[in-house]
Amino acid sequence: MAKYRYVYTTFWNDPRVVEEMTAEDKYFFLYLLTNESTTQIGIYQITKKQIAFDMGYSMESAGALIQRFRDHHKIIKYNDETREIAIKNWGKYNLNRGGKPILDCVKSELKEVKDTSLIQWVGEGISNDSVRIVYESYYDTSTIRGQKEKQTEKEKQKENKKEKQTTDSEVCQSVSSSSDYAKLIEFTNHNITPVLPTIAEHLGYILDDYKDVDLILAALQNAVFNNARNKIKYAEGTLINWRKEMITTYQQLQAKEEREKNNKRQQSNQSSYQKPKGRTEVVPEWFNNRNGEEPTPAAEISNNTIDFEAERQKVLEMLGKKESVEA
Repeated sequence: MAKYRYVYTTFWNDPRVVEEMTAEDKYFFLYLLTNESTTQIGIYQITKKQIAFDMGYSMESAGALIQRFRDHHKIIKYNDETREIAIKNWGKYNLNRGGKPILDCVKSELKEVKDTSLIQWVGEGISNDSVRIVYESYYDTSTIRGQKEKQTEKEKQKENKKEKQTTDSEVCQSVSSSSDYAKLIEFTNHNITPVLPTIAEHLGYILDDYKDVDLILAALQNAVFNNARNKIKYAEGTLINWRKEMITTYQQLQAKEEREKNNKRQQSNQSSYQKPKGRTEVVPEWFNNRNGEEPTPAAEISNNTIDFEAERQKVLEMLGKKESVEA
């Protein structure tokens, strides 16, 4: 994975850059921030000859630029003896996010710094507490001469710490190649949008908050699948909902999805075994009149009803008349 350094677009709006730096100064400053020798800690070793070669300048021009940035702009320090350069406010833009991988890488690189006064100078501009504490642990009031006297002892210690240094180197390498943060950067860059510094910083905050990179990647994949307009914001909303459901790891998410699949499978099986509901047959009108008889209207049926009381009176009257005749 390629190594890269952040350069914020606000660089071009900085009053000092706009008003105090010439075009050559701006070019040189960008070189100091992004050249191949830069490190995670803002302190690295580089010779004036290398600077002159990279920029196409003479040794004298390279030396003059270093002196101008050191004495006039006061934004770098250069140790002519150790060939180390330090950039002021490096930590303000490149070390504002902590985490174990970052801290391990910082510790590994700080061990290689020979002029420890540069560590203090850069450390004063770091806003992240966890990173600044690491810098403070390397502060040393001794001079470069004092460091030379200890150099022999350090060389002996290096042999004993060779295994540990190898491990630290591997940890540092993992930060730039296979760390969780790099996975998020790579996925976002390939599937969502080119990763600008602001986006990279935001992804770092998400990783610090939710920890589980696989869970975050699942949320991002869900946003891509649903073709969300703002996919990173959509993924954050998904993560918030999962957290409300007490889902904070990718394993918990998988368990939830498995439960939902089982529930759907059971519901499908139950519906397939249910008996069909009975039908109500409607008898057509023609079936009742299949003998060719016309249905009797309700009104006619009502009129043809026999009045039994009236008939009884008639019979009694007839019997009475008959008895009177016979008498």
